[in-house]
Amino acid sequence: MEQVLSPQISVTFWGVRGSIASPGPSTQRYGGNTPCIEIQCDDHTVVIDAGTGIRPLGVKLAQQGKGKNLDLLFTHTHMDHLVGLPFFAPAYNPQNTIRFWAGHLLPERSLEGACRHLMSDPLFPVPPDVFQAKVSFIDFDENSTISLTPEITVKTAPLDHPGRATGYRIEYGGKSIAVVTDTAHVPDAPNNNALKLMHDADIVIYDAMFTEEEFKDRPDWGHSTWEEGIKLANMASAKQLVLFHHDPSRTDEEMDKIVSEASKRRPGTIAAREGETLTL
Repeated sequence: MEQVLSPQISVTFWGVRGSIASPGPSTQRYGGNTPCIEIQCDDHTVVIDAGTGIRPLGVKLAQQGKGKNLDLLFTHTHMDHLVGLPFFAPAYNPQNTIRFWAGHLLPERSLEGACRHLMSDPLFPVPPDVFQAKVSFIDFDENSTISLTPEITVKTAPLDHPGRATGYRIEYGGKSIAVVTDTAHVPDAPNNNALKLMHDADIVIYDAMFTEEEFKDRPDWGHSTWEEGIKLANMASAKQLVLFHHDPSRTDEEMDKIVSEASKRRPGTIAAREGETLTL
């Protein structure tokens, strides 16, 4: 009798730091690269954001012969989430087909326009035309539901961030992963869009750049707190909470203290670390 394997979905963190890359001795354990998340739905690769972490991800995919059909979803196109794109190895392989997606730019702008602006003089020496893969740029309206394949569904919602940002919920094989970054919050007014994406999710990756004390002086910076992440995860009945988009000035020791306090308040809560993989 032929064995039927259950669908498997995994998350690997390649960049977990917000705003600007911060490599060095004080950030070695959690990592200093800016946002990039790899989600493997069996043999289909989904990438969230193209921060500096996308370069080592691209090297790995090229070495393993993966990423021939790949979807790269942008939460938004601020520099820390886009700057690694020109260094993504799979984009230079003519055998690959890559779709770039963004939901925050219409109607004023387009994802292709943003990428061309990044990869243009005097910022960069060559345009996106240098990519040899079959590349397409797709802009969608926020609150859309996208079918990446017949088995992989992505639900989207707008988040509270300067210039707009998009949150994602990836569903595959009866499992779900919510990526809710970059977003601010209003104290005592839960973000309904975030809750919708996080509802009963197996894994929630949440913007926890600030502590509540820090947030008091930065309510309009477009980022949230680990305390708010716990509150929303509890309201949404989510399973695993992963703190993400760490402050670039936060040391490993300071991160340890946050994780210790967060896991006391919500057992099982962790902070994303570069190279760590979670499998469902």
